[in-house]
Amino acid sequence: MLVSYDPEWPKQFEAFAAEIHAVADADWLIEHIGSTAIPGMRAKPIIDLAVRIVDRSDFDARRAALEAAGWRLGSAVRTHPVMIRESDGVRIAIVHFFVEEEWDAVHQRILRDWLLEHPEDADRYSHAKCDAVAAQARGRTTYNAAKSPIIQELVDRARASRGLPPVRISDK
Repeated sequence: MLVSYDPEWPKQFEAFAAEIHAVADADWLIEHIGSTAIPGMRAKPIIDLAVRIVDRSDFDARRAALEAAGWRLGSAVRTHPVMIRESDGVRIAIVHFFVEEEWDAVHQRILRDWLLEHPEDADRYSHAKCDAVAAQARGRTTYNAAKSPIIQELVDRARASRGLPPVRISDK
């Protein structure tokens, strides 16, 4: 499930971002988020992208073009649109679309920045992810549920450092 950091992940992100820009024909800001954006971190080999859209209609107007290029809606997330890309039935990328008025408070972006700036917390998170894999293998919990407490802690600290109030990280 988790693999060692792959130095190709930033290049894969760039390729997905370029494709989204071309297909959507939009001047969207696209950032690499998730564990594959943290050099040295073990991760599921799935590239996560955050896209800043003007509003929901901005996404809706380009959705068909993205679907024609192989992206599909698919997520339990309810707070924003999410599309995934698969290869041979295996998820390889997830793209999250956030409206610009919420962009600066997106916890996935805030967590990424925090982990890049705080290697000790990146290490703690990496260990928690390995523990989450083990807990899931023992049937005690799901991977995401097992790692949620440390994500919540780190997001709360990162938001506080920016003068932002805490938020619940779950968006499902």
